[in-house]
Amino acid sequence: MRSNKRRVREPLNSIRRFLFASFGWLIAVIWFLCWAAPIAWASFAIYYSNLPSAGLRLGLAGAFAAFAVWALWLSHQRRMSVIAIVLFLGVVAWWITIRPSHDRHWRAEVAVMPRAFIDGDRVRLTGVRDFDYRTRDDFTVRYEEREVLLSHLTALDFYVSYFTAGPVGHTFLSFIFDNAPPLSISIETRPEVGEGFEPIASLFKQFELIYVVGDERDLVRVRTNYRHEAVYLYRLNTSPDDARRLLMVYLTRINELADRPEFYHLLTNSCTINIVRYANAVGRTGRLDFRHLLNGLVDGYLYYSGRIDTPLPFEELRRRSRINDAAQEADSAPDFSQRIRASLPTMPH
Repeated sequence: MRSNKRRVREPLNSIRRFLFASFGWLIAVIWFLCWAAPIAWASFAIYYSNLPSAGLRLGLAGAFAAFAVWALWLSHQRRMSVIAIVLFLGVVAWWITIRPSHDRHWRAEVAVMPRAFIDGDRVRLTGVRDFDYRTRDDFTVRYEEREVLLSHLTALDFYVSYFTAGPVGHTFLSFIFDNAPPLSISIETRPEVGEGFEPIASLFKQFELIYVVGDERDLVRVRTNYRHEAVYLYRLNTSPDDARRLLMVYLTRINELADRPEFYHLLTNSCTINIVRYANAVGRTGRLDFRHLLNGLVDGYLYYSGRIDTPLPFEELRRRSRINDAAQEADSAPDFSQRIRASLPTMPH
């Protein structure tokens, strides 16, 4: 009888030991992540800070990371942990003081902030980009004023552009008028001369934000014909009233940015995230979807959520919505916008 009880207790004891060991490992992993994430964040914040020397930033970031790891896991002295925490809070305080600016040596493509002047139904926009490109880096700079009537806004088109193959791209909108050319608005980083987009850097106050307002022969053609990005165009089933309300949200944000600069942030203040945010403001219903972040997949989200009207299977729709060939044939033609839409399955014909 005792032998039987002993045999029962032994498996139970083994299970208890396994559970306690597993729980201990879980606590250790959580503890590690609770410290590793702030250390990594602070190290990147130092590296991408406003210190003028790249070597100094790299050295300080490495020194902070090395000291924090030693203080928290190797020294076994409580005061070292306290010093590491104080240094981390110091980095946070320093990072908060880094402010966006309109006064930098901007690249020509983003040198002019647009502004909107709204008078009832009439909207006058300044700083509308209409560059004439010879190559992606050689162009004639041309900004213009444009006037549109809100009552003539009839539709909304959605672009997805891929600078490289994968699940991430760039999205922007064109507002369609029945008496004027489409007006494109693209939410982008505002890089300085010599800068290019870096996803990690964009999380650490490296780029200001700009809403580029332009003609499609500029904003679309530079992507299809000169940057050789794969570009897809879809007509959304947005009502004219919702499109007008959305444009008003955009115009308000354009003026806010002209008055007060903001930083671009890949996860919270970027192209697709802001498009979704503004759509919500004018009545969109739906939850945040992972494809809003992996925005190279967002056209699938639009299709399967019913925001694109078409009887075609998605893969067929997507194949036929690529506009690169039509854009290259149209090139700088005055009717560029009409020609890139001529055979698209979601456009009224």
